[in-house]
Amino acid sequence: MFVLAKMDDTERKPMFTITKQFAFSASHQLSGLEEDHPCARLHGHNYIVEVELKGATLDERGFVRDYRELGPLKRLIDDAFDHRHLNEVLGHDHPTAERLALFFYEWAHDRWPEVSAVRVSETPKTWAEYRP
Repeated sequence: MFVLAKMDDTERKPMFTITKQFAFSASHQLSGLEEDHPCARLHGHNYIVEVELKGATLDERGFVRDYRELGPLKRLIDDAFDHRHLNEVLGHDHPTAERLALFFYEWAHDRWPEVSAVRVSETPKTWAEYRP
């Protein structure tokens, strides 16, 4: 049996972090950009949404939260975001990765208080993160 070493109040408390990724494809068009900016044109991405959850303790099963409990987020993404036009889904002309990260953070944190951050990728090399 393993026992975590006790820490006094002056030391950092241990923290467990878990993440889960979700994927969807969608189009968007960003207004207010220069005419020759590629994002000003209608285009699409294969998005990745990564939800991070943190907890100082584990439940009786050894989880911060069971990954299966995040199923409602997958259903939301599949039903409302996948193969949709994000300008219509989010109801504005600036559906950026940053705004998607904020939207998914607020939606998920309302359901699971352990949610600590959400990252959204539009391409394999770009990420936007919301972490309060």
